[in-house]
Amino acid sequence: MVFSPEESRRYARHLVLKGMGGGGQQALQRARVLVVGAGGLGSPVIAYLAGAGVGALGIVDHDSVSLSNLQRQVIHTTAGIGTGKVASAAAFATALNPHAGIVPHAERVDGSNVDRLVGAYDLVLDGTDNLVTRRLVAAAAERLGKPLVSGAVSMFDGQVTVFAPGGPGFTALYPDDASDDDLPSCEATGILGPLTGVIGTLMAMEAIKLITGIGTPLIGRVLTYDGKDARFSEFSY
Repeated sequence: MVFSPEESRRYARHLVLKGMGGGGQQALQRARVLVVGAGGLGSPVIAYLAGAGVGALGIVDHDSVSLSNLQRQVIHTTAGIGTGKVASAAAFATALNPHAGIVPHAERVDGSNVDRLVGAYDLVLDGTDNLVTRRLVAAAAERLGKPLVSGAVSMFDGQVTVFAPGGPGFTALYPDDASDDDLPSCEATGILGPLTGVIGTLMAMEAIKLITGIGTPLIGRVLTYDGKDARFSEFSY
């Protein structure tokens, strides 16, 4: 894979980065990555993976942009209120990097399409806000042998982990009887906008590590962030 002069300038900081270089950038350009959810967590994920030059960046979401999203979902704009989030996210990503191949999926993830969506990609990132979708995506990723980067946020706190073939899965971390009814909703309890940026950026970092082989991914480990005390913690599972 040969870089054009424009691409060489665009990715210059990756190309000179020890451990990344041309091989890592080529791996990013060959990668097929699915982002489930173009909201608070999906916004920084989409921005950084598009900026990094992921060759096929799938974005799946069924929702539209609303005014209350804009405090944290920073790839969307006031002018885009009422627009589908997938279309809005695709426009942002393409404007940021026309070399990133954006694949829009304006649909709700459910049992009828999850295998098709997950199966078309090498890697999945899930930033959705409900356990029903998370379970569907995680089960499909495990069934199809795809690594999954999972992030979650609530109020001032967040967490990120990686489920990968050969490692502990979703059910090792979340009990089978856990229900969305047991969890506080964003609408009811609120969320600090930059928190989604912290966790979403960490998710993008884990994705790039998995694609390029750099470093040690968070497989079997959860990294948590306490935004009030500015404290990161980690535990294994």
